[in-house]
Amino acid sequence: MAWEDILIGFTIAGLVSVLVPQSFWEAIFLNGMQGELPDFVIRLENALVAPFVAAATFIGSMGNIPLATVLNENGILFAGLMGFIYSDLMVPPLVNMNRKYYGTRIALYIAGVMYVSIVITALILNYSFDLLGVLPEGSRKVKEVTQFKIDYTFYFNIVFAAFTALMLYFNFRTKKMETGGGHDHDHGGGGISFKRVVVYTFVLIVGIGLVIFLL
Repeated sequence: MAWEDILIGFTIAGLVSVLVPQSFWEAIFLNGMQGELPDFVIRLENALVAPFVAAATFIGSMGNIPLATVLNENGILFAGLMGFIYSDLMVPPLVNMNRKYYGTRIALYIAGVMYVSIVITALILNYSFDLLGVLPEGSRKVKEVTQFKIDYTFYFNIVFAAFTALMLYFNFRTKKMETGGGHDHDHGGGGISFKRVVVYTFVLIVGIGLVIFLL
């Protein structure tokens, strides 16, 4: 589900921003070497490395934006940022799914084609935005864009949270009517998925963090 991916993305982004030192990102994205290496080389390196960072996080398209904000704070260039965001089709779960359907060789071929396409697209976007003079500024602090405020966005969140709850209620009611109010005995093989375990763990982490923050 989308909310699970978003929760995982925000939690991993928070852990990465706290536990991973800035020197690590500076090393792998060549931050601070603009005067020593050609600009194109640094942009190309960012676009080449970013997809592997995305693949290592196992996050899909709904959850990689929070971590992209962390990378942006640590000096990744726009080409690398675009490469990271577009790499949701290269994450290991999707590659593994392709392997099950098409075999290992075809799955790796698809991943390779996606990788090359991502790098080329990231570079095209970078230079196109730069040519038009609309290249976003980098190295913005996370706290500059994630401050909690009682403003119009807060009230919008309340309204749409209520709307979402209403839609979930109607969805649950419709499913219950379709099944005649009975219980679903198809447990899909039993057990709980690994992703759901991760989600519940992250919910616990976020809850504990919120309590500590409020105290």
